[in-house]
Amino acid sequence: MSVPRLNRSLVLEAPVELADGSGGYVQDWQPLGVLWADVKAGTGRETSASSVTVSRVRYKITVRAAPYGVSSRPVAGQRFREGERVFHIQAVAEKGAGAQYLICHAEEEIAS
Repeated sequence: MSVPRLNRSLVLEAPVELADGSGGYVQDWQPLGVLWADVKAGTGRETSASSVTVSRVRYKITVRAAPYGVSSRPVAGQRFREGERVFHIQAVAEKGAGAQYLICHAEEEIAS
């Protein structure tokens, strides 16, 4: 196994529900911390709907492993943010001898 180059700083964010003042809720994102990552692009596709073109690209994002239950361990449903870029985490798997790293299967969506 090659050692990943953890050279990109990503903010891990979790969804939170906030009261909207009308008896309902809106979803917002709460930062959980910064993780150093190796980001590798995969396949992508483009679709059109209602005169909007949407590009979706899959990524494998590798980060150092963290124990189950701690906030610095990514889980599906969370996301990574790098400036204006957002990577939605679809699944997380352990990698390496002794599970030293986590591979986060993520997708970036860009509308134009």
